Amino acid sequence: MFIAILTYKKPLSEVDRFLVAHREYLAKHYATRDFIASGPQNPRVGGVIMMKADSRAMIDAIIAEDPFHVNGIADYQIVEFTPTMFANDLLKSTIV
Repeated sequence: MFIAILTYKKPLSEVDRFLVAHREYLAKHYATRDFIASGPQNPRVGGVIMMKADSRAMIDAIIAEDPFHVNGIADYQIVEFTPTMFANDLLKSTIV
């Protein structure tokens, strides 16, 4: 499992120009079950995406499609982890 931590490197006015396209990208990857959860940081300096993939290479390929990446809107820090505990009713069906 992976967590992508996005940090905006452009002003929010520029972020907002690509927000609809970014949300369409998110919806596409929720539909293919690549994404588990996502949302903006508070304060709004970036976002977070929890992702499921077999490898870091797959994550890199998925991120390469993000309009925020394509247009230089955000930097991405990727954290890989192995979940050993989780809320059964929240994540079990997503992790299996």
